[in-house]
Amino acid sequence: MTVIRVLSLARYRAAWRWVAFVCAVLLWPASPLHAQQPPRVAAASSMNVALTEIAARFQRDRGERVNLVFGASGTLTRQIQDGAPFELFLAADEEFPARLTAAGLTRDAGVVYAVGRLVMFAPANSPLKVDGQMNGLTTLLASGGVSRFAIANPAVAPYGRAAEAALRTRGLWDRLRPSLVFGDTIAQAAQFAMTGNAVGGLVAYSLVLSPELANKGTYALIPATEHEPLRQRMVLLKIATPTALRFYQYLQEPAARDVLRRFGFEVPQ
Repeated sequence: MTVIRVLSLARYRAAWRWVAFVCAVLLWPASPLHAQQPPRVAAASSMNVALTEIAARFQRDRGERVNLVFGASGTLTRQIQDGAPFELFLAADEEFPARLTAAGLTRDAGVVYAVGRLVMFAPANSPLKVDGQMNGLTTLLASGGVSRFAIANPAVAPYGRAAEAALRTRGLWDRLRPSLVFGDTIAQAAQFAMTGNAVGGLVAYSLVLSPELANKGTYALIPATEHEPLRQRMVLLKIATPTALRFYQYLQEPAARDVLRRFGFEVPQ
């Protein structure tokens, strides 16, 4: 009888050790190690190629990773306002970060990290002749040769807003409006312009310099005076971790600024 009691007690203790182990595994996501996951960085899709390269350099140089999420600046702003756990936001303008700062969601007003440019792009074999003054678009439109023309949605994408302003400056907005196709982001608008579903589009200079669009068509810079400057501001959110802060600082260092210049961005002093 005594032996049986000893064995039962041993099994009892073993069972409790197993329960404790299972509970520890189930609670693992709440552990401090889980809290050290790479920070999520929200960025305008005009930054897609350049920021991906910068993040890779940051990992190589500093041994730390960030997770990048790209979208339209307005859409990302709404997600942050709704509680999305982003730690750093790189917008394509200054207005959307200012909304977050006014709402008390950022550490401060942030900094302008780049100034973007808008280009007219036409895929290979398109009848559209590109030029900065949009004379080729005016001529093609007058002949009825514009089936579709791509821009980003002005409601959520600063590059779309700049495209609308440039078209209005040239007196083309109302005439072109029935032929416009809107991308949810400037990257999607560039895809529309590249695939041949449109005769061309107004897209980010940084994207036509990317490997995906390079040598896939022709482009011309739109004069910066045709629209409000695309001053791109970044802000740290209040939940930013030290890694997010270090990446924010890295984006202002020479290595990152060189990448931005290579993709057509002007870099403030």
